[in-house]
Amino acid sequence: MSERFPVSTPKAGAGVLDLLRRFAADPAAAIAYGEECLKKTQAIEPQLKAFEYLPRDVAPKTGPLGGIPVAIKDIIATSDMPTTNGSQIYRDHVPDADAWVVERLRNLGATIFGKTVSTEFAWRHPGPTVNPWNPEHTPGGSSSGSAAAVAAGLVPLALGTQTLGSVIRPAAFNGVVGFKPSFGAIPRDGVHPLSPSLDHVGFFARRVDDVAFALSLLAGTSADDRHGRPLPGFTVDIDQGLTPLRTPRLAAVRFAKWERAEAEQKTVFESVIDKLRSAGATITEIELRELDAVNWHAITTIMLSEATTIFSDLIARHPDRVSEVMKGHVESGRSKTAMEYLAAKAAQALRQKALAAELDGFDAVLTLPAFGEAPRGLDWTGDAEYCAPWTFVGAPAVSLPAGFGNNGLPLGVQIAGPYRNDLHVLRVAKWAEAVLAFDPGVPLLARK
Repeated sequence: MSERFPVSTPKAGAGVLDLLRRFAADPAAAIAYGEECLKKTQAIEPQLKAFEYLPRDVAPKTGPLGGIPVAIKDIIATSDMPTTNGSQIYRDHVPDADAWVVERLRNLGATIFGKTVSTEFAWRHPGPTVNPWNPEHTPGGSSSGSAAAVAAGLVPLALGTQTLGSVIRPAAFNGVVGFKPSFGAIPRDGVHPLSPSLDHVGFFARRVDDVAFALSLLAGTSADDRHGRPLPGFTVDIDQGLTPLRTPRLAAVRFAKWERAEAEQKTVFESVIDKLRSAGATITEIELRELDAVNWHAITTIMLSEATTIFSDLIARHPDRVSEVMKGHVESGRSKTAMEYLAAKAAQALRQKALAAELDGFDAVLTLPAFGEAPRGLDWTGDAEYCAPWTFVGAPAVSLPAGFGNNGLPLGVQIAGPYRNDLHVLRVAKWAEAVLAFDPGVPLLARK
């Protein structure tokens, strides 16, 4: 029997399940909500700069996601809106067809609420989006606009992608829930590739229940995405939400890079451990030395090699419309040999298989999502090294907001687990979310 934890509506606005319950009781509320989201977005957008394109029609549709505005990262194709891929090359490009995930959202009745800013081709060259908690800081990337839009209360759900840390890290920087499903859980047809061995579609939302509900509806396979592998099906009850996994067995993983974390991030992590233990979790420190030793070099080798193959011709054809950052990354990729790439791919397969055995006896991993607060300035979207291990092995990962740093910017924790154990990881995250009971509130830019 499912059990709903009694939680109040987040201060930044109602979540997906909250809204669906409201719309079921009062269908007219869906009309008002869509118009309210658009009006609020139009007011804040000159400062936040989270969107490349805003919708013209926000009238609610019929379906399981009827009335829910969903913002779409701008490397994901939309047939009725421009898809710029964060690049001047595609500034006026309108695709012929929706991406698989967008078509699925439309069929479920969701309102496609515009296109959110991405870094250039979801790589490192940032767009104009600012952090809604402090506009002098980055929102992270590459899913910059999606994370900022959810944090600012403009939409309750947004799509992002992750190749290194582009869902988990910006979720932590913006104080929202971010979820990267297992590799291949959601088809990537119509999503501009960066590294096909690493690219994931993920979500930003207010609550764990909301990302779990989204996954339950959007997980699938497509003949055009050969990397897809179906997840075991599950449902999320709109009234009860996801069933939490009480008193989980957690592996606390700090990695050798722990010493580089900011003091406030370390303090938040230790506080989370204490709270979860006090609520009944069993938490054991482990190291995962082999994953720690190999993941960063291997994942960057794979990404640079594959991205160089994808983008070399584009750079040759449009050298004046590609950033120097991207040109530099592609040049680095040219130095990778076939033997290095094959060795990295072999390490990826080995470590993915090994992780299940290494985590035997544990329900999930508890670790950091980032080294600390969002960096100052908009030229650097932050370090992805705490996200990379789980992207490398295609593991499901959740970022939960958990505190604030000295500069008043959000800090989070990350919960991950073995490949294709998505539901189990989400149930652990739901329990941890309820125990922590942390609501970051309304960001600075959204308080006007």
